[in-house]
Amino acid sequence: MDRRLFLAAALAGLAAPALAPIRANAQRPPSRTRWKVRASEGFDALAFLGPLAGGELYLRYYQADADAFAPRLPAAVRADIAALWQEAETADFGLMGPVLSVLYSGGDDSSLASLIAASADPETLLLPAYRASNNWDEKDWRWFLSAAPRLKAVFEAMADAGFAAFRAERTAGLDARIAELGRDLAAYDVISLHEKLTGRSFDPQIEVVLLQFCKPHGIKVQGQTFLQAADWNTAITVRNAAHEMLHPPVPMDGAAAKAALALLEKDELVMHIVREHDPKWGYTTLDGLLNEDLAQALDQLIGEALGVGRNPADRWRQSDDGIHVLAGAFYGMLRDDKWIETGGSIENWLARAVDSGRLAPARLHAIAARVLERPADRLWPLIAP
Repeated sequence: MDRRLFLAAALAGLAAPALAPIRANAQRPPSRTRWKVRASEGFDALAFLGPLAGGELYLRYYQADADAFAPRLPAAVRADIAALWQEAETADFGLMGPVLSVLYSGGDDSSLASLIAASADPETLLLPAYRASNNWDEKDWRWFLSAAPRLKAVFEAMADAGFAAFRAERTAGLDARIAELGRDLAAYDVISLHEKLTGRSFDPQIEVVLLQFCKPHGIKVQGQTFLQAADWNTAITVRNAAHEMLHPPVPMDGAAAKAALALLEKDELVMHIVREHDPKWGYTTLDGLLNEDLAQALDQLIGEALGVGRNPADRWRQSDDGIHVLAGAFYGMLRDDKWIETGGSIENWLARAVDSGRLAPARLHAIAARVLERPADRLWPLIAP
């Protein structure tokens, strides 16, 4: 499974601009985008595994919650959550909570009881949807099957410890937030821009699941559904939707992606980023980084068109220790090509970029340096001020 799925919104709240008003236009066609906003006890339980496992990435947000709930669990269960999380990373399953969210998203996510049922019979309740999705990964499925009995025991212990009531105390007002966000999102036609900038067709519905315990992640699961923190504002939600629905921006097993990968694997800077960056950010393969960074370049164009875009140099300096140099380069090329105005097949665009030599290191680094406002010979790692 592509490790990039889970950290796209890790710093989404930094420097979030005020929402720019969308100008009324009587000639503007009806919006293609239908927004659905809801909550999920099951996804919140999966997200809470990160704090319960003691992950530093999560405790900065949920230390008090973990301190309050963890003592309700048997010591053996607490230890096994941490062990499962470590085993998942060692086996290259990835960040356990986010990847499990993808796997369980093919079934009923409404409650802990539904997670317990799916863990007891994953071949029937989860496998058909997961295998049919573009998230399918046989290795990840094998690891999950081996862990499913232990996960079932964890969820049963969380249920016995009163997780549903614990969460309900912390999500007071969530129904009002769901209604408010649904109204605000109606003005943002993300799907039309997805279709224009990729040359593909998209389902018009985007489903946003608001969670209490998912920070810092914005998580794309099966279908056109993504998970995010309930208190993230509308601008962040639009940016998340613009990004998450794009994955993958091109078929990663297609000729264009393979040609790009063959070139980029000869780029010492790009491969240095892949191999040496902090793995907590994900994107530990060149395939995953290309997938992520081309999507980020496109979502930056969409955010700007909708009035919610961040300054690109600030965005990519503050995100994931500055590793998204490719995103800056792709964005610069697309801006040069006036892609937001013309649109077209992004797969064909990538193939042309390869054939014309635009991905050669010298040209790629120069464009990235212009966008990221960094010297071309010091694009990464960032030097702390």
